[in-house]
Amino acid sequence: MAKKLPKVDVVTVGVGWMGGIVAAELTKAGYSVVGLEKGPSKTREDYLMSHDELRYQKRGEIEKKLNDETYTLRHHSEEEASPLRNKSMIRNGEGTGGGGSHWGAQTHRYYPYDFEIKSKTIERYGENKIPDNMTIQDWGITYNELEPYFDKFEKTLGVSGEPDPNYPERSNPYPTPPLKKTESMRMFHKVTADLGYKPFVTPSGTLSESYTNPDGETINACQYCGFCVYNVCEYGAKADPIVTVIPTAQNTGNFELRNNARVVRVLYDGSKATGVLYVDTRTGEEFEQPADIVALTSFVFNNVRLLLLSEIGKPYNPDTGEGVIGRNFTDHHTSGAAIGFFDNKKFNNYANTGCLGETITDFTGDLFDHSDLDFIHGGQIEMRVPFTGPIDSNMVPAGTPTWGKEFKEKSLYYHNRHLMISSQRAVMPSKDNYLDLDPNYKDDLGDPLIRMTYDYIDNERNIHEFTVKKCAEIMEKLGADHITTTPMPEHFHGNITFQHNGGGAIMGDDPKTSAVNNYLQMWEAHNLFVCGSSAFPHFGVSNPTTTAGALTYRAAEGMIKYLKEGTGSLV
Repeated sequence: MAKKLPKVDVVTVGVGWMGGIVAAELTKAGYSVVGLEKGPSKTREDYLMSHDELRYQKRGEIEKKLNDETYTLRHHSEEEASPLRNKSMIRNGEGTGGGGSHWGAQTHRYYPYDFEIKSKTIERYGENKIPDNMTIQDWGITYNELEPYFDKFEKTLGVSGEPDPNYPERSNPYPTPPLKKTESMRMFHKVTADLGYKPFVTPSGTLSESYTNPDGETINACQYCGFCVYNVCEYGAKADPIVTVIPTAQNTGNFELRNNARVVRVLYDGSKATGVLYVDTRTGEEFEQPADIVALTSFVFNNVRLLLLSEIGKPYNPDTGEGVIGRNFTDHHTSGAAIGFFDNKKFNNYANTGCLGETITDFTGDLFDHSDLDFIHGGQIEMRVPFTGPIDSNMVPAGTPTWGKEFKEKSLYYHNRHLMISSQRAVMPSKDNYLDLDPNYKDDLGDPLIRMTYDYIDNERNIHEFTVKKCAEIMEKLGADHITTTPMPEHFHGNITFQHNGGGAIMGDDPKTSAVNNYLQMWEAHNLFVCGSSAFPHFGVSNPTTTAGALTYRAAEGMIKYLKEGTGSLV
């Protein structure tokens, strides 16, 4: 029988960026918060002298293992799903900080078009522009309403950047200057500007200079060591929950972080959440943690799975289109790339960060005319300085044997003689892509695994063809001697390496088509908030954390209002 613990004001399920933001804001307001994190304790000091490509990049030491809990995948509803077991394809963060500790720290905002995508598309092109199976919808919030929370998130992180010339005017400049430009970035900038595009240095949560945020937390200056993605920054130069929002919460004295606490149910009485049930992963003991507010602040799959296991909200039915939990699942896979090999030019690809590079957004959203195109939205094109670890990086021109003497010679020769221009594409939802509970596979506690029913749709394939040509055109102008473009696979194979997933508990202004309102507050349970990219009705072109963080700052504001006023729905 579970041991019942004293009630607190707020309990968060997951202590990464979203859980850390909720904890920091609510504890600063004087409320008691317990953060439940199913992974182990983690601090920056644990990763001093940790430049180890094999340990972190390849073996994923700080990531979730797949032996006790994974996901299953099928491409359509008539197919039987299979568990995903390839560790290199699933890089979910685990432990204090979650994925926010090993992220690459790219910090673009979503565009105004994203938040009103359905109405803006119909307004310009008519209803026939949207395919019948594409379930896009407006988010129930506008960019202007969310802009102050974007600004707050960027100030917490100290984001280094320069304004995107295609973006609306910002309320404030980025807190710190952009990162340094490498030779390849200068080359990209000149070529794209000559082509009539508007390049800019990619905004980054790895900081160009030391910075103290409004909460008094200091993030150090980046050393350009390259060990960012899949690594915790030993210098404390990458904005990370364990050097920003989590210590802010801890310093108030109102926050208790409990590690090794695996939440298995949200306790629900039919009208509100009363707390959560969790298991101590070390002892197997069960605990009930009552709370006035429950905040689901973990990764997409866990947020949605807990709602389904706890029977909160109506599960999505693809046959009827009814239900909301599991609806509009998306996976943000990159659109494609052009890899250029230079016979007589070397680049220093070791000096980099998780997202050092330049970006053009000229083919993002509805910034260009789609009248004669067979897709909506688009892709941002970027050139990042790659992490050329000797284990991971073996780039060779097309036609090179994949093993043997010639492969070895060319992989060594082109190791620092290649550049990559890639595109991140927007991903639109489909009525046939969704999440539910798998009827066949269970975790080590006997609960059903989450099941993805997901495959590419024509909109993505058409964006891919469009943007990969743009990448190749730019690479040709850069003077590459050999150019290889990456094809789009026939089917989605379950590669969720970058943790860029969305949907399943989406936001909107209609309970029939959304799980949460624009405060990320559940329609069925007003004291239950579901934070993170699980709220995204579709996936924009860029990394999700900045937009998810802005939405969570607004949700935290709503939680405070709810606790003060005892109101029901905040909208």
